[in-house]
Amino acid sequence: MTTQMAPESMYRSTEGLGVWPHRGKVAAVGIGHSPTARRWDGRAETSVGAQSIMACRQAIADAGVDPGQVDGIVLVPVTTTGAHWDADTPVPMDVVNAFNPTDNPLDGIGQLSAEWLLKNMPELTNVKFTMYAPGCMSAAITVAAQAVGDGLASTCLVLKGWHNLEGRYNHGGISAASEVPGSFALSPGRTLWGAPGCYGTALQFAQYCTKYGKHHDMMAPFMENSRRNGLLFPEGYWAQHRPEQLPPEDYLSSRWIAKPANLFDNDIPIMASAAYLFTTAEKAQDMAQKPVYILGHASSRGTPRSITPTLEEVEAETDSTGRKIYEAAGITPDDLSFENMYDGFAQFHQFHIEGLRYRGMQRGDALDFYQTDISIEGPNPILPSGGNIGSGRSRFWMHTDCIQQIQGRAGARAVTGVKPEIAVSGGPMPLGGNFTVWSATPN
Repeated sequence: MTTQMAPESMYRSTEGLGVWPHRGKVAAVGIGHSPTARRWDGRAETSVGAQSIMACRQAIADAGVDPGQVDGIVLVPVTTTGAHWDADTPVPMDVVNAFNPTDNPLDGIGQLSAEWLLKNMPELTNVKFTMYAPGCMSAAITVAAQAVGDGLASTCLVLKGWHNLEGRYNHGGISAASEVPGSFALSPGRTLWGAPGCYGTALQFAQYCTKYGKHHDMMAPFMENSRRNGLLFPEGYWAQHRPEQLPPEDYLSSRWIAKPANLFDNDIPIMASAAYLFTTAEKAQDMAQKPVYILGHASSRGTPRSITPTLEEVEAETDSTGRKIYEAAGITPDDLSFENMYDGFAQFHQFHIEGLRYRGMQRGDALDFYQTDISIEGPNPILPSGGNIGSGRSRFWMHTDCIQQIQGRAGARAVTGVKPEIAVSGGPMPLGGNFTVWSATPN
C-alpha cells in the first residue's frame, strides 16, 4: 500500500465554499495519549514509534472498537520541526531491531510511516486507506475528517508523534550546515543567518502594541491562566514532570529571546504522541464514548510578501480564516462555547481569537480581554487546554481538550462557566494552519 501526502483539494482554504458538505456526519470518539518526556532517553520502549503505537491502541480501546474495524489511518510522517537526526550519528540498531523495520532505519525513531505502523500493529488487519498530512495534528484532523466524510474510510485512526533528541532545538540538520540555499538561510529559528524562531511573532506583536497602545506585561494573565489549565491536563508535560505554576512575576522577569518575546512566550519541546479515532456519525452511536461531531474545517494558506509576515498580513489572514471557519460550520461567533486556538508562540494567540471575533472582540481588544475573567470557571474561557504553553510543544492539546470538554471527560479542567457545546481548535501559524469546529450535536 503506497501512502500519499494529502492533496490540497482535501482542504478548504478559500472563502465562499459554503457549509461543509459533511457537516455533522463525522465524529471523534476515542482518544489516546502516550506519556510525555523532555527528551528521548534512547530506549526502544520510549521511542516515538513505541509512543505512537501506545497512543493508537489507547484510542482504539477508548472508543471500544475491535482493531479489525479500523480501515483507515491518517498520520504525520515528520516527527519534529527542530530536533533532526544528525547524519553523522549512528542509528541505534538495537532500537531498529526491537520492531519490525522498514527500509528506512529511522522509521519509529526520527520519523513515522504508515508502513512501519502497520508492520508493528498486526492487529490492524483491515486497513485499506492510508494518507499523510503535513506538519501537525491540525492538518491530520482535517484530512481524516474529509476522508471519512468522502467515504475513503469509515473508522480512521488519526496520529501525530513528536520526538525530541539530545541537543539544542533547531541547531541540527540544515541549521548546522555551512551553506544554505536561497531565502531559507534567513528564515527565523532555522538556519545560517536566521533570528530566533519567535522573532517573526515578536515583531508582529511589537507592531500590534504600537498600533493599539498595548504592552508586553498585559500578556501575564493569559500566561498564568494557560499554565494553570495545563497543570490540570494529566496527559501534559508540565503536569507530569514539573508541576509549577507561572505567576506574573516569574513571567515578567524572564529573559528576552527576541524582545518583546521572552523565554516563557516560547513553548518547550517535548516527546509525546496522540491519536484519535474518527468514524461516521452512524457508527459512533455504537461506540463507548460520546461522539463529538465535526461541523466543519477550514485552512489558511496565506503567503507573506517577504520572509516575515507583517501585522497587516497577519490580521487580514486571520480575519479571512475566521470567516472560513464559520462559513464551513454554519455557525456564528455567538455559537462558540470556548476556543482552543494555537499558542506555540504565545503572542499570536490574540491574532487568532480576534480573527474569530470571539466574544465580540475587535482588533486590538484581546490584551484588554486578558485582564478580565478568562478562566474555565468564567463565562469567557480562553484556551482551556492550556495549549503548548501549559502542556508542552505538541500542537494537539487543544484538540484533545475540545473533544474531552464536549464529552464531559475534561476532569478538573472542565469549563463550568459555560456549557461546552461548540468549540474551535487549530493552528499553527496565523498564515498557514488548519482549524476544526467541534459540537456536542450533529446539527
